[in-house]
Parts: sequence; structure tokens; C-alpha cells
Amino acid sequence: MDEEPTPKRGLARNTANYGDRDFALYLRRSFAKSMGYSQAMLDRPVVGIVDTGSGFNNCHRTVPELIEAVKRGVLAAGGLPLPFPTVSLCEPSLFPTSMHYRNLAALDTEAMLSAQPMDAAVLIGGCDKTVPAQLMAAASADIPAVQLVTGPMLATPFQGERLSACTDCRRYWAAYRAGRVTAERIGEIEGRLATTAGTCGVMGTASTMACIAETLGMVPLGQGSIPAVHADRLRAAEEAGALAVKLIAAPIRPSEIITAASVENALRVLLALGGSTNALIHLTAIAGRRGVHVDLHRLNELSDTTPVLVDLKPTGEGYMEDFHAAGGMPALLWELRDLLHLQTRDVTGLTLEQRLCELVFVDRRYIRARAEPVSPVGGLVALFGSLAPRGAILKRSAATTSLFEIEARAVVFDGLEDLANRIDDPGLDVTERDILVLKNAGSLTPAGMPEAGYLPIPQKLARAGVKDMVRMSDCRMSGTAFGTIVLHITPEAAAGGPLALVESGDRVRLSVQQRRLDLLVDATTLERRRAAWQPPARPSRGWDRIVADQVLQADEGCDLAVLRPAR
Repeated sequence: MDEEPTPKRGLARNTANYGDRDFALYLRRSFAKSMGYSQAMLDRPVVGIVDTGSGFNNCHRTVPELIEAVKRGVLAAGGLPLPFPTVSLCEPSLFPTSMHYRNLAALDTEAMLSAQPMDAAVLIGGCDKTVPAQLMAAASADIPAVQLVTGPMLATPFQGERLSACTDCRRYWAAYRAGRVTAERIGEIEGRLATTAGTCGVMGTASTMACIAETLGMVPLGQGSIPAVHADRLRAAEEAGALAVKLIAAPIRPSEIITAASVENALRVLLALGGSTNALIHLTAIAGRRGVHVDLHRLNELSDTTPVLVDLKPTGEGYMEDFHAAGGMPALLWELRDLLHLQTRDVTGLTLEQRLCELVFVDRRYIRARAEPVSPVGGLVALFGSLAPRGAILKRSAATTSLFEIEARAVVFDGLEDLANRIDDPGLDVTERDILVLKNAGSLTPAGMPEAGYLPIPQKLARAGVKDMVRMSDCRMSGTAFGTIVLHITPEAAAGGPLALVESGDRVRLSVQQRRLDLLVDATTLERRRAAWQPPARPSRGWDRIVADQVLQADEGCDLAVLRPAR
């Protein structure tokens, strides 16, 4: 019986076909030697290092030193580290929004992981959409990979309080709009909100995704919450490099880590964190790359049996540095262990049960015991009804409970331009009991599904002391934001969903208890509006056209259809 051919390794992987494979490898080695590598180095297994550093990306300011630390780990373990650049995503720096380019980053990363000669990879990312894009790419390329997050920034002590992006920036900006903070003061605060490298220092999307990556098993336990500027973050980078080399000899692929069981564990953790609503879209996209379906009805079942245990902003008082010092994900997973699938494996090869062998330390100020939760039910809930046939999301842990059961008049804004033009108009017909509705801001629109679901309180109401209202849209909300806000209404307006037919003056009913979101307009009226509705024009070219042709709805993670696995 013939022996199996030895798998190609290192630079011998993925050689071009010129009709002479030996020549292709000869050519590759020749060009590699022009960079000064010895033959001994070129004979080593190769670890690719994804470099997302950018002059536009403050969250990734530490990436160059993380790359050097990863290199140390790879070299010490006997591998050859080869960094390569990919798309860098930073929320404040991208137009129309970083979400519009998440799938582009995933496509770029997947292509480079698959096309270049590497045996394993270390994925360095931090800012909101970067980590999801890298995990989506790893799930599809399915080569051994370790996720290394950049880590959160530190909070800044300032005049008797602590500040960190971006919950505090939203809090102060709301006070400025309401006339309670002067222009001089808001300018002073601007320079104190983000004073170190790293991602937002609260349980926003970046921090939530780091915790989810740790729960899935793509980040070694205990490393997702290390602050960006701590020496431990560099040691974690060195360990990631060594671990990547280990994975070459004993491969554990993303397909063995990202499973239905680990995805459900991640949903539990998302709920217990009071985490970002964005994370649900991202987790759905990551799972979808492995053919795992995230069911919003199942999310509700999990939410009713998963308490919020983490007391951090935007729903609590602490910051990510407090969460890490309090015990981080090992402590939270320990508290949830009877609710989790314990046989899931991580990049180290251990099961979750093996990783949670004992609880070493926990600070109950920030990670509560199950008997004394922040909330007895999970942070997110899915809503269904005539306005959201395929679902919508409410972050109830960041909302005002007195607004959970409401029937009210809709005040509708037809897109972001309309919102910007009218929200502060003194003549706007609006009261604090109305429901603000934004449509045509979903993934199919030129707006690119921005974090605009946090509609500002109309200025005349804010100055009268109104701090929250029910707000609804087909777009997203920053994980650092708060309020009674319904998001990801699906199908979106641009897809012809019922949201497209809502007009100012319509009655809308929200019932968190019944998990309902309904448009109270008779069928005849809706049929007449439907007949007059026209879908938006599609972009003519480029990435915008690809998105318009391929992007899926929020309940499928807003991935591109062509990037999902063949059914």
C-alpha cells in the first residue's frame, strides 16, 4: 500500500503552478533569501502574523511592539515569523462606518491566510470590527490560528472621577447637548477620554468581542482583558507566537474550536457581560462561517436563564481594568460553569472543564456571585412582531425599565440626513412619550449600518431634562452606549421590510415582557404604502456595489452571501 505523501510545510506550502513546482519553490526561496534569511531559517515552519497597525488606528497603536513580542515567541519555539499587513479598521476613522468594511477585512485576511505559505497564524486585532473580521477569516481559511487582542485602554483619573472612551464621552456629550456642560468643559473632557493606547475601556464592542473570542477558545484563558499597556500584554503576545508553533506540530483548527457548543457558550457570556449588541451580529457571522446557526428564539431562552454578573460601564460603574483585576473571564466562566458546555476545546487543546479546574480569585465588586447578580436575566432580548418579522434586539441591561411596555406615536426619520436636519428643530412635533424611529440606515444602504441607533434626544426635550426615550432603527448602536433602544430591525427598510412603511403618527407597541414589536396600522393602509414603495438605487461599482449585491440581513450576521459555506 502506498504511503501518504508528506504534507507540505513552511515555504513549500501553496506554491504557484508554473508547470514546474520545483522551480516555483526555488524561485520563492531565492526571493526570500534576498531579505537576508539563512537557509536554516527558511527550513523552519512558518507562522504568519496579521499586522493591522495603521496611522489611522489609535486602538492599534501598540501593534508594532506586539508583533515583535510574537516574533520572539515564534523564534524561541523554532518557527519563522513573517508579519503581513491587512485592512485596519478603526471606528472613528472610517466613512461611512467601520461595519461597512468588516467583510472586506475578513475577505482580505482569509485570502492572505489561504494564499501565502504559512503553517499557522497569529491574528492581532482590537478595534470593534477587526477581531470579528479576523475570526470570520480564520473560520473560513481553517488553518491553525491564535487570536491576540490589543487590549483595553486604562481609565484616566480626572478631577475626582475616572474617564474612559466611550461611555463617558457619550455621557458628557449628552450633558453638553442638554446645556448642562459648557463648550469649554466639553473641550477639556475631549483630551481626557482616551489617554493610553488600547480599545475602549468599558464593556463596549471591542471588549465584548475579546471576551467572546476567549470563550470560543481562540484566545487562551485569562488573556482577553489584559490592558493594552501592561507588560502582561507583551508576554501574552510572546506566548501566542510559541503556541502558534505548537499548533503546527499538533494542529487544532478553528473548525474544531468554533462549534455549536462553543457558540452557545459565547451567547451565555454575552448575556452575562451585559455586552454589546454588535457582538450578536459578529458572533452570528463568525458562527455562520462554520455553518452554525444563531437562533434569536434560543437567545431569548438563554437570556431568561442567564444573569448579568459583570458590573461595568455602560450598564454599571467599573472599567475593563477592574474586570481584569477582578479575575476576568476565568472568574466569570467559573460562575457560569453549570450553564456551559464544558467539553469545548481551545487553542491550547484543553477542554473548558480542564481550564476551569479551580477559582483562584474574584473581586465581587465587578464580577458578582450568581446569588447576587446585577440582573437576574441576561443583558439582551430579541423581539418579534409585525414590525420585526425576523427579529430586533434590545439591550435591556442598558435600558429604562419603565419604558419596556409602551404603545406610542412614531416620529419617523427617513435616513441619517433627515435625522441630522430635524432632530434639533425647535418646531419638531415630538414629546418624551413618543417613539423615535430611524429607517433606511441598514446594511443595504450607503450609510452602511452605522452606530446611529443611539438617536440623540431632541435638544428641546434634553434641555427640559429628558434623559431617555424609546428609539428604534434598522442600524446599530455602539457597545459603549445606553438607553431604551431597539436595533437591527429585520428585514431592514431598504430590503422592503415593514419598517420601510412606517410613517410619523403611526402607533407602535413595544412589549419586552411578550418579546413583541408591532406596527399598529391596518392592512389596507400598509398595502397602499407597499404599492408606492420603491427600493433604493444600487451603487454602480466597487466595494459598495459588492455589498449591495451580497450583504445579508442582521439575523445572518450581515456577512456577504458569497463568503458563507456552500450549503
